[in-house]
Amino acid sequence: MTNRKKEVIKNAHRLFLDKGFHATSIQDILEYSGISKGTFYNYFSSKNELLIDLIKTIYLGLDKSRNELLIGQDRSDISIFRKQIELQIATNRKYNLLPLFEEVSASGDEELKQFIKRGQLRNINWKYERFVELFGEDKKTYLLDCAIMFTGMLQQNLRYYRMAYGPNGDAEPVVRYCVERIAHLVEHVADTGDQLLDPSMLHVWIPKENNGDRQIQQELSETIFVLKKKLVNNGENAKYLELVEFLHDELLQTKHPRKFLIESCLLSLKQGKTSIEKKDLQQLEVLIENFLSM
Repeated sequence: MTNRKKEVIKNAHRLFLDKGFHATSIQDILEYSGISKGTFYNYFSSKNELLIDLIKTIYLGLDKSRNELLIGQDRSDISIFRKQIELQIATNRKYNLLPLFEEVSASGDEELKQFIKRGQLRNINWKYERFVELFGEDKKTYLLDCAIMFTGMLQQNLRYYRMAYGPNGDAEPVVRYCVERIAHLVEHVADTGDQLLDPSMLHVWIPKENNGDRQIQQELSETIFVLKKKLVNNGENAKYLELVEFLHDELLQTKHPRKFLIESCLLSLKQGKTSIEKKDLQQLEVLIENFLSM
């Protein structure tokens, strides 16, 4: 994504928060961003697509940050999960997304409502998959129910906690409380054998999601992060860091990654004199090939 397009999205976000999404016109965005109508439509097919790109960009950043918390860590460590949830709450708060979600949900715009709904389902799916890692495969049958209960528990406790202690209250006590409660609930439902929803429903609700695809995306994100960290720690030439950052953005933040540019970046990294080992570049190349073939 170009810096100019990012700036237009950022400006539109400000307008959506100040005026409301539906009250903000494309003309408002053009004037505030200082761009022509042709430039706008070169970036987005509609105002809806701009909003979708805005939310996707924010949550791609959240996914990246959540994955980074797991690098080199035990995936069953519940304290890491708490940090991931705190990060999600902080992201929603930083970008003031909840008012936007509420406005879209209350509107009659079916395209946006379906987009928000898919995002909510993906969030449930992420929690379900993390619960499997936290609580074990043997409890898998009950963990979709628990992911849904945890989501509702967290939302409502956070809402009333902030009513009591103010909107700027720290989310950490709420997250800790809800995670401890759900850990006990997981054990309880597993002991009693109670189940409302079979986890196979996730494949019905999110038919286009594929576990293998998500695994490749996660591995790709983690691999790129490790390479960036290595380049920074070793004080490498800035151009190599820019190449790795470009790969991340092109692969994970664009709808249609440009293969010829990706191949050119990889070639430059291979031919460059960096601290990145050959085997690491080979691993990255394999992940990219798998990702592009999804």
